[in-house]
Amino acid sequence: MNEVILVMGVAGCGKTTIGKTLAEARGAAFLDADDYHPPKNVTHMGAGKPLNDELRWPWLDALGDAVRASARDRPTVFTCSALKRIYRDYLRASVRYRLVYPDAPFAVVSQRMAARKDHFMPVKLLRSQYHVLNPPTKDEEPIVVSIEQPLEDIIADIQTALS
Repeated sequence: MNEVILVMGVAGCGKTTIGKTLAEARGAAFLDADDYHPPKNVTHMGAGKPLNDELRWPWLDALGDAVRASARDRPTVFTCSALKRIYRDYLRASVRYRLVYPDAPFAVVSQRMAARKDHFMPVKLLRSQYHVLNPPTKDEEPIVVSIEQPLEDIIADIQTALS
């Protein structure tokens, strides 16, 4: 199995931007967990309702399958909110990965989310994500990066930690 890196965090913390840029820098495939939500989940969140575990498990199964398939052929970077430790453990049972955690203050993320367009996740659900969030613990060996620095510095910090 090739190298697998998970970039986790709340909506609007920069997971996709960091993940895509990191994948390009490492010559890796990029997968975004948002692409694996069933339509039911997208409708649910679009209506301003947070996902419950019953809605999350099939999504995490589909994502885990896609990451495993991708990592057979090449290094893979994937993004997923993975807000609870139980979700990260569930994904880790499916595929071993290195964890990147963008440290993202609520005020910064809420401003970013208010400015973005064409995303199914409404700003009003952000507070619920922070409420659910279990930041990674030391035993998960997270690479923690501040989102309050330029993207180039974020990627450089991650690359240094991975080497």
